[in-house]
Amino acid sequence: MANASDDLGIPMKPVHPAVPGPNGPTKVPTLAPRGPEVARGGDAIRPPEPFRRPGDMATQSRRIDGEVRKLTVGREITLSGEITSCDKLIIEGSVEANLNNCRDVEIAETGLFKGSASIEDAEIQGRFEGNLVVRKRLLIKASGRVSGTIRYGQIEIECGGQISGDIQAQPASDPAELTTAVTSAHAAD
Repeated sequence: MANASDDLGIPMKPVHPAVPGPNGPTKVPTLAPRGPEVARGGDAIRPPEPFRRPGDMATQSRRIDGEVRKLTVGREITLSGEITSCDKLIIEGSVEANLNNCRDVEIAETGLFKGSASIEDAEIQGRFEGNLVVRKRLLIKASGRVSGTIRYGQIEIECGGQISGDIQAQPASDPAELTTAVTSAHAAD
């Protein structure tokens, strides 16, 4: 009965409407068209969406259309190495790394970053230790602590936030100059 069809060739599935009976409502099996795959008004039945693996063109085009490549290092997690091609890095744990081709970094109150980073924007509530190049805006929140060689386009420090080390404002126009300045300052140490 589940495989029955009507005169149009539309697959049917059983439905059980309630009808009055001597002991209350009783369900009576009938046939009704199946869900969204049913053809209506001569429309063709659409096949299911194909399985897509990471790296497929559909995945890449979604990233272009607004999908963010985000890496979150959770509390009590330690990560070390090199991080590249990340749109947003959120640090709640501990990271010891070189960070390249990353747009935004957020260090939570519980977060610690040790190493070097060349980024566009940073919001620091936790600690940063090392070489930092922020091409646009560096925001140090009240609980934030930043130390090392720091280059920035703009800086905002909330009351209570701390910054120490070799600190210089740089024009945001030439990212290569900023990276070179931090590299040469670090080599002199």
